[in-house]
Amino acid sequence: MSDEILYVGEDTTPLYASKTESKKVFELLWGDRVRVLSNVGTRWRAKARGFEGYVERDALTETSLLEIYFIDVGQGDGVLIRFPDGRHLLIDGGYNRAKQQTGKNAADFVDWKFFKDYELPRITLDAMISSHCDADHYGGLWDLLNKDAKDELDTTDIEIGAFYHAGVSWWKDNGKRGIGPEENGFLTRLLEGKTSLREALREGETERLQGEWAEFLRCVLAEDCSIKRVSDRTEYIPGFEAANGKASLRVLGPVEPERGMLHDLGGDSQNTNGNSIVLRVDYGRTRTLLTGDLNRKSQRRLLEAYTGRRSEFACDVAKGCHHGSDDVSYEFLSAMSPGATIISSGDSESHAHPRPSIVAASALTGHARIDNDSLVTPLIYSTEISRSARLGKITHLAIPGVGLENDQLAGDAQARIHYEETSAGSLKAKKGDRQLAGSYVVAGMVYGLVNVRTDGERILCATLNEKNRSWDYQAFMSRF
Repeated sequence: MSDEILYVGEDTTPLYASKTESKKVFELLWGDRVRVLSNVGTRWRAKARGFEGYVERDALTETSLLEIYFIDVGQGDGVLIRFPDGRHLLIDGGYNRAKQQTGKNAADFVDWKFFKDYELPRITLDAMISSHCDADHYGGLWDLLNKDAKDELDTTDIEIGAFYHAGVSWWKDNGKRGIGPEENGFLTRLLEGKTSLREALREGETERLQGEWAEFLRCVLAEDCSIKRVSDRTEYIPGFEAANGKASLRVLGPVEPERGMLHDLGGDSQNTNGNSIVLRVDYGRTRTLLTGDLNRKSQRRLLEAYTGRRSEFACDVAKGCHHGSDDVSYEFLSAMSPGATIISSGDSESHAHPRPSIVAASALTGHARIDNDSLVTPLIYSTEISRSARLGKITHLAIPGVGLENDQLAGDAQARIHYEETSAGSLKAKKGDRQLAGSYVVAGMVYGLVNVRTDGERILCATLNEKNRSWDYQAFMSRF
């Protein structure tokens, strides 16, 4: 007997339904966590991803990988990082559920990860980061912390070690929403740590946090975790410094030219987006750059601040800036030159992301590698492209006690269905109706999560083919 934790050591390996047959329950991916239930014979009984079955013992290893999950949250961002030593960090989470067409965001994936995959009753995050103060980034974090939303989770509790933010916040001044004053080209009203947050939430204060951003931060404060603003002066997220070959988390932005000041980049949205936290995950030779919602102005500021050391932005994997917006510096993309770009974009919003020019620019500025007349990199992923919906045509209705044939209403040209549609980011549902005959039902959602895994040298990017529970993946070596 056994109850040890091992990991998949091959690119993919089957989780078989039985000890001898070839039928698969699921295809496991490199680095997947496997709990061994019995280690007898050449196929070991095991549990992984919430499924139970049998795995070839030669496919398992003790080596844990760096895992980065780019979560499909529709419009917005959500990134969960599992470090090789077992620590977890969550960056952003998409809109909260009430503003999601599907009612799902990063909170649901994190809940699945801990409850189903790890078989744990509580979520433990060593750090939570809101890259900036826009609702399509912090909403999913709010759902994890908000007591009114926790009933949607299978886990019963959550523990947060620390919360980090960029400083730029939504304030209420004389009844108006804004990000505070600008002085000589700088933003000077920045939220800091726990004491600063308490004061900003105090009733009667003239400089008071506004709206949902304030309500979210109330939930953060209630967690009694450490709270800190970070910038390029921070250098590393505390506890994730470079040491002894461990994975580290560099802070490259926002740029803080003077203590307590960030660059004024124009309007409110330019400032919230442009002053996003920029992070670089380093592990072994590999680099992954997480760029928040950077825009062209902020990217130009970053390039200026890192004159002579722009190689800091060079990376193997990059999260595409601002969901594939075309408000991007081509020079900054060239400085990144990633082997793979992952664009987190939503298919139900009106921004038309990712823009065709940025998909093309990401390819043109990506690191080119060709092997045996085949393209290895650059690779371009989009959560929107990876997402799909399973549609089914309505054939009949089953209405107990009504006394109608099942297919009468479904084929009746007079029968209509009424529905409500929630646009991304909206709390006001749009009502509509249509003829029932010929209508389709969404039989299921296939979410476009993109997996990135590395042992510090080799990088594997994968998306799940849910039709046959197998993986579409590409692998390449770090160039650093």
